[in-house]
Amino acid sequence: MSASMSSASATLFAHFGRAAALSNALGILHWDNEVMMPVGAAGTRAESIAQINVLKHGMLTDPRIGDWLAAAEGETGLDAFARANLREIRRIWTAETAVPADLVEASSRAVSASELAWREARANADFKALERKLGEVLRLQREIGRAKGEKLGLSTYDALLNDYEPGGRSARIDVLFDDLASFLPGFIEEALAVQARRPAILPVDGPFPIERQRQLGLDLMKVLGYDFDRGRLDVSLHPFCGGADNDVRITTRYDESNFTRALMGVLHETGHALYEQGRPQAVMNQPVGQARSMSIHESQSLLVEMQACRSREFIDFAAPLMAAAFGGDGEAWGADNLHRIYTQVARGLIRVDADEVTYPAHVIQRYRLERALIAGDLAIADLPAAFNDGLKQLLGVAPPDDRLGCLQDVHWPAGLWGYFPTYTLGAMTAAQVFDAACRAEPGILPAIRRGDFSGLVGWLRTQVHSQGSLYETDELLTRATGRPLDATVFKAHLKRRYGEPG
Repeated sequence: MSASMSSASATLFAHFGRAAALSNALGILHWDNEVMMPVGAAGTRAESIAQINVLKHGMLTDPRIGDWLAAAEGETGLDAFARANLREIRRIWTAETAVPADLVEASSRAVSASELAWREARANADFKALERKLGEVLRLQREIGRAKGEKLGLSTYDALLNDYEPGGRSARIDVLFDDLASFLPGFIEEALAVQARRPAILPVDGPFPIERQRQLGLDLMKVLGYDFDRGRLDVSLHPFCGGADNDVRITTRYDESNFTRALMGVLHETGHALYEQGRPQAVMNQPVGQARSMSIHESQSLLVEMQACRSREFIDFAAPLMAAAFGGDGEAWGADNLHRIYTQVARGLIRVDADEVTYPAHVIQRYRLERALIAGDLAIADLPAAFNDGLKQLLGVAPPDDRLGCLQDVHWPAGLWGYFPTYTLGAMTAAQVFDAACRAEPGILPAIRRGDFSGLVGWLRTQVHSQGSLYETDELLTRATGRPLDATVFKAHLKRRYGEPG
């Protein structure tokens, strides 16, 4: 970015670079919480995280920032990234200064306690064991949302959503999701009917040793272009991509009776990681160098997992590798059967295991629930029943217990309110971006059949990854695909892959 070392912008950017160092430390601490931390360290870790959060909040609300911003915004000769960085800094500063430090600290402590309680409650299928601590997280999230909303002129929910989806508004999401909610029940029936007419899926017999599953995942991460000099693969209860700048760590979870879930989990998180590893190095520690939004982030993971790696072209390439990894042979290990496994549609209970046809129903349900909880229209005590009723309405299945119901996700105990809608926004974006990539570079799918992802990843590096937050979400998507987000391409993709032919 062009700015003289004595300028206000240089001072401001250096300040936010130091704040990024704290974010990187928090990223590694959070990764360790989920992957390696002994249970007995939870209290000490919670205190460390709370104090670093307070320090970071203090840096982001430094009273000098207002003056620096005013001076920097009057500077001439700044390049596009520097100008966009000022825009992003103002957005962050405006939101952060709305929340007092004691509220940030209280929220951090409540989240640490709630996450710990969630693990035990989930294991025991006992929502009551989490209810009080989750209620405290919700109370504090409402306070944070109200404070930010007053400053930004947004509703409480939209102010929380804005942290994950800058510029995102629930009014627009309602339109998109209502469209999908009206489309999905009938299309799920159609997809199941089409599936029933195809040859039955042949089981691939296990067990599938974890070390072989891990090695297969590592091999395919290399095929996709993951940089192991700047990351690693581990195990956690809930798969995620985290870590720090140039230290992008992903996790999965294994089941010796079913290798397919863990493998797609690895590919999904690799999509996130490729985005993180492809962000612009020169401004990686600046707001403008961050991923644009969670819907764009989720689009990159779903583009890899759903659009590319569940395509017939990828399965043709990967089927022999899967068979070799587990000593499989015969028709069950052929590409035809494996493709049917990886594109199977089922009315399942678990969001993270859902196919791409039913997955949006899980997200729409959670989005509606969290909006009701934030608004006070739904009490925490009534969440399990409301969760079960919503899933029954959208998918026709009801969880038998809390573990398979409202306790299956960590997001709410972790304080991630306003995050859920970005998953399905990301699925819609993934379809739109992949379609644009394949139209721009017709050789992408034939190359994937050969195990060559360079064309796809190269296009994504240019159009999405390297742009960081240079553009607002709608502009980034319009530049890459020629249109702002809508459901048209996503629904067309579902119909093409799962629906009636013709």
